Amino acid sequence: MTRIVLDPLVADLDGESAALRAAGPLAEVELPGGVHCYAVTHHAEARQLLTDPRVVKDINVWNAWQRGEIPMDWPLIGLVNPGRSMLTVDGADHRRLRTLVAQALTVKRVERLRAGIEALTNASLDRLAALPKGERVDLKAEFAYPLPMNVISELMGVDAADHPRLKELFEKFFSTQTPPEEVPQMMADLGSLFTKIVDGKRANPGDDLTSALIAASEDGDRLTNEEIVNTLQLIIAAGHETTISLIVNVVEALQTHPEQRKRVLNGEVPWENVIEETLRWNTPTTHVLIRFATEDIEVGDRVLPKGEALIVSFGALGRDEQQYGPTAGDFDITRSPNRHIAFGHGPHVCPGAALSRMEAGVALPALYERFPELDLAVPASELRNKPIVTQNDLHELPVDLG
Repeated sequence: MTRIVLDPLVADLDGESAALRAAGPLAEVELPGGVHCYAVTHHAEARQLLTDPRVVKDINVWNAWQRGEIPMDWPLIGLVNPGRSMLTVDGADHRRLRTLVAQALTVKRVERLRAGIEALTNASLDRLAALPKGERVDLKAEFAYPLPMNVISELMGVDAADHPRLKELFEKFFSTQTPPEEVPQMMADLGSLFTKIVDGKRANPGDDLTSALIAASEDGDRLTNEEIVNTLQLIIAAGHETTISLIVNVVEALQTHPEQRKRVLNGEVPWENVIEETLRWNTPTTHVLIRFATEDIEVGDRVLPKGEALIVSFGALGRDEQQYGPTAGDFDITRSPNRHIAFGHGPHVCPGAALSRMEAGVALPALYERFPELDLAVPASELRNKPIVTQNDLHELPVDLG
């Protein structure tokens, strides 16, 4: 089996994803920093492994971890060993932690957030409209970032004053280019910041999910302080990064497919179709790190060996021809059925999926209604990915608002 080295600079994500599919359904890969693991790259096999109880999140199952081969200053250590949360536990502990979050993010409860999301969207659009006419705008920084960060912060009770520091730390947390000597301090700083937020809510609880997690721990669900802090960090990280990428990727897709954009803007095709096709075709999450095999597991005609690590390559499997047919590589907003698994599958499906879909479903129609002549300010070929192997994230999205 040929080993595919994942590019830490993500210079050609489409080409890398195609190579992973060709090597699949189970490919040997090398993560930045020389860490070896396996990647599931086809849709059917990913669904199988995401529900297989022999694939666990306990890092102590990992042979390389037991042998001391994974340094604590590895740039991706925070994604592999982030402490106890629903991201790192299985079974009853996972159900306990996940249930509390899922109850706060049901479709019905998310729907109650719509008015607030609409208000935040309109405020962002007003700021864009106030910019000098003809000025080039980074739509990611000015629109796609503030909305999900403000929404998830309000949901979790995080003060807006903490946003600049969070942005700075998360940039380092996700990047493959963070110098190893800065990793331990970055992890410590993230832990300190979220501990401060939890301590503040413990002293002055409010109508937010962090306060609810604290109350649940005092009412018998027995969440430790570490679990509350790590759960808060997980929700803030996942709750804004995925939605930023989704909004950016939809705009990029529509601007590079003008005929399909026209069909959306004239009401011929609903925005829901656009969002779902973008989630499949240019998924916000490239690779999900990391799970471990408790025994040898057959994956198609391959074997995931006991004690080895597995990543789920959503960027590759989203265009799997075995699932989506010969047009899998095409962006097609009329695609039906479109049963992608961009938000995961089974017991580990993202509990924030409904919130992310709602934010995109509010923000994108409003953006194009306000700025119907919006266009890319540079050729799509000049858009550059950030050095992040887990998120499909652009440095910026320069546009002319028209």
